[in-house]
Amino acid sequence: MVVQYKGQQYGKATTFTIRIIGNNLSKSSSNYQIDLLVGDKQLPTFTTSIHQSLSNCLKEIYLFRKHNGITFDASSEKVATKLVPYDQVLYNYNKYALFMA
Repeated sequence: MVVQYKGQQYGKATTFTIRIIGNNLSKSSSNYQIDLLVGDKQLPTFTTSIHQSLSNCLKEIYLFRKHNGITFDASSEKVATKLVPYDQVLYNYNKYALFMA
């Protein structure tokens, strides 16, 4: 799943892409890996481990944003057209973690 936001990094306008990779390793659990890109350049987040929940992935992006002067404009959200409906529902349920106060 790919989600894009317009935003700023240290006052400079740019586009951010969040790429979510879900790996269903068993019927009872899923693992998620997340990438944050500015333009086409991938930014290193705090950890490179695979998370057991999408919520934890999005919290990691939030912490990275907070410490690197990055803001997202929530109203500019664009979701890639090719996605699994379950991924969309799960992302919408957990995206509050990106915009925590």
